[in-house]
Amino acid sequence: MIPQPDLVPRPGILDITPYVGGEAKASGIERPIRLASNESALGPSSKAMAAYRAFADELHRYPDGNAQDLRETLARCHGLDPDRIVCGAGSDELIALLLRCYAGPGDEVLYSRHGFLMYPINALAVGATPIAAPERELTTDVDALLARVTDRTRIVFIANPNNPTGTYLGAQEVARLHAGLPPSVLLAIDAAYAEFVNRNDYEPGIALVDRAENVVMLRTFSKIYALAGLRLGWAYCAPAIADVLNRVRSPFNVGAAAQVAGAAAVEDVEALNGARAHNERWLPWFSERLTALGLSLTPSVANFVLARFSDEPQKNADAAFTFLHSRGILTRQMRAYGLPQHLRITIGTGPEMETVAAVLAEFMAAR
Repeated sequence: MIPQPDLVPRPGILDITPYVGGEAKASGIERPIRLASNESALGPSSKAMAAYRAFADELHRYPDGNAQDLRETLARCHGLDPDRIVCGAGSDELIALLLRCYAGPGDEVLYSRHGFLMYPINALAVGATPIAAPERELTTDVDALLARVTDRTRIVFIANPNNPTGTYLGAQEVARLHAGLPPSVLLAIDAAYAEFVNRNDYEPGIALVDRAENVVMLRTFSKIYALAGLRLGWAYCAPAIADVLNRVRSPFNVGAAAQVAGAAAVEDVEALNGARAHNERWLPWFSERLTALGLSLTPSVANFVLARFSDEPQKNADAAFTFLHSRGILTRQMRAYGLPQHLRITIGTGPEMETVAAVLAEFMAAR
């Protein structure tokens, strides 16, 4: 227990278990296979990288505080109103801003049991109480969420597709969730992995935002656009919500280099389609290989798989993690998400996935 000084932080903050990201290094291995953070397998668009490099001579200038060019590019590419777009330093910042603006002490924030950890962390940071609703087959359960709505509920977060399970709700189920919420409750749809989804019944949240005043859709450049290092995300929401977020966010919250790279990435449709096609090839390939090894997988529509290992100590998730790590393969342990016998494995390059499949086959065969 860390001794506490006389200076005491706000209630809830010391209840936070700090977020720990996926590992990026393996001792003694110069270039490990990094499959712990759902980073893009193919890297950024060449046009985005060129725009980033070209901006180097302007680094002494403050960024456009309104991210006007980026918002207009996003609006043009998605058919949206740029005035309803708010950009942030990753969707993480936008999650924190929503909680800062709409929740506080005495309030409750709902999320799915195995949803993104930043929802409860940021709820605690503003003094609100995070409430986890149980899932059904590792999928967000609309009825379970609605059953936990009270007069203290202020925000309901759903990651769709969900991280770390890879499961999703169809548009009708999301609409049913929204229909069951009071107008005073904000529905935040975190669609960080939307670009990977190839399902006819999926919709990232745009349609619901367009017809409701209490819905916000969150998106990121960290996944399919491969700009995680620049910290860039955006929200699409009703004008009143955009106004609130713009009043509270920092005036220069998105770096100028991130803005120009992000705009170039959005316009590079060829790179986007290439990243999507890569995932559509290797996600089922890798899933089939792991299933053939006897591992149970949660059906994923994102760029990762969630694999369940045995309860047996020599074959459990911890043992698999250690075995993979010893070969320079970095995956993500799921104990913090309440899934101690699971590993989340990002879809990397083709050769990387072939290597991981072979190493896991060796692990499963060992006695």
